[in-house]
Amino acid sequence: MSGRNRGPPLPMKGVPHGGLPSIHEPPFGRAIGLMPHPAVLEEMRQSQFGRGPRELHPHPAIIEERLAAQHQDIQVLLVDNQRLAATHVALKQELESAQHELQQTAHYASSLHAEKDMQMRELYENSIKMEMDLGGAKATRDELLQVQADVKELTAARQELTAQVQTMTQDLSRVTADLKQCPTLKAEIEGLKQELQRARAAIEYEKKGYAENYEHGQVLEKKLISMARELEKLRAEMANAEKRAHAAAAVGNPGYNGNYPETGYAGNPYPANYGMNPMNTVHAGAENYPQYGPGPSSWGAYDMHRAQGNR
Repeated sequence: MSGRNRGPPLPMKGVPHGGLPSIHEPPFGRAIGLMPHPAVLEEMRQSQFGRGPRELHPHPAIIEERLAAQHQDIQVLLVDNQRLAATHVALKQELESAQHELQQTAHYASSLHAEKDMQMRELYENSIKMEMDLGGAKATRDELLQVQADVKELTAARQELTAQVQTMTQDLSRVTADLKQCPTLKAEIEGLKQELQRARAAIEYEKKGYAENYEHGQVLEKKLISMARELEKLRAEMANAEKRAHAAAAVGNPGYNGNYPETGYAGNPYPANYGMNPMNTVHAGAENYPQYGPGPSSWGAYDMHRAQGNR
């Protein structure tokens, strides 16, 4: 195949040959040792540069060279064909061996797949059995743990009941001792009842005395309040009398101005605190009445004692 189509094609009958090689390329370069004749080369050059169309007849040397080239191509093709035939046979044999190996491999793969499926099935069944066994073991373990917890609870309950029995035994002993002391306790209770009755009688007597004292205190309070009101009236009258006396003295003696800036009745002759709780004020002229100075403070103390008595 490497030598196929090496030379120019043969001319057909009645058709001029136009497939000659170029002058720059040696003709029949692949056929080593077959050089063309110089006259043939010159004739080919003239016909290629187009010196007028004329019918050319192939030279016998060209025909021989072409025949030699074709013969050589045929030989190469034969060699290639033989080599290809040998290659085809070898490839066919290799293909058959490969198909045989592929069949064996497929058979082995199918058998291996079946064996693997069987092993997987066995493993799956074994895993299911193991899971069932593990489930049973887990249930047994849970039951064992529950039994242990119940045993601990029962032990704790037993200890608690034992402690309760001991406590109840001690309480029973104490109650038995207390029952033996019941007559003494009854006598003490009777004595306490009598003391309670005496205390109640004393409380009733004190309540009656307190009520009488309270009524007497209320009467005294009313009397003291009336006396305080009378004292306030007397103080007011005395203050008014003194003011009138001062006013009359100021009118009778015009040259006497005392503490007043102007004479006459232009200003207020009375002090600024006139009429504002005269019980708390002690005039300078009331020197003969010092016992009325404290005012209602003593009554406030009395009211405090009265409030405590009401409680």
